[in-house]
Amino acid sequence: MIDPLFWLGMSMILVAASLTAVLVAAIPTLQELAHAARSAEKLFDTLSRELPPTLQAIRNTSLEMTELSDDVGESVKSASQVVRQVDQSLDIAKKQAQDIQISTRSLAVGFKAAWTTFTRQKPIRSTTEKLPMNNRPEVTFSESEL
Repeated sequence: MIDPLFWLGMSMILVAASLTAVLVAAIPTLQELAHAARSAEKLFDTLSRELPPTLQAIRNTSLEMTELSDDVGESVKSASQVVRQVDQSLDIAKKQAQDIQISTRSLAVGFKAAWTTFTRQKPIRSTTEKLPMNNRPEVTFSESEL
């Protein structure tokens, strides 16, 4: 059994059997790998078709949101100016109402004084009934009249 040719043949048969076993075990793995490669290829095709329009839509949405935020900012500024103007108008109206109230009081007091003066009966005196200058009673004013 020392024949080297026998051992060489036996080695070759064992190597061939090992290679056959490895190939038999590798065939399903290679089939799954091919299936995964086809799935990846389909995914990449889908991504190459769908991703650019999606990215463009995202860019457009970003630009529109920027424009909207600018419009909202301008609207807020405009609204604050309108509120400021309304506030100023209210202050002016309040001052005018106070001025009208003062004028109305003054006018009412003036009419009352005029009516009192107009309707007051004047005493009829003759010139003989007048008192001489030194006999007239003294006129005194109370503190409330001053």
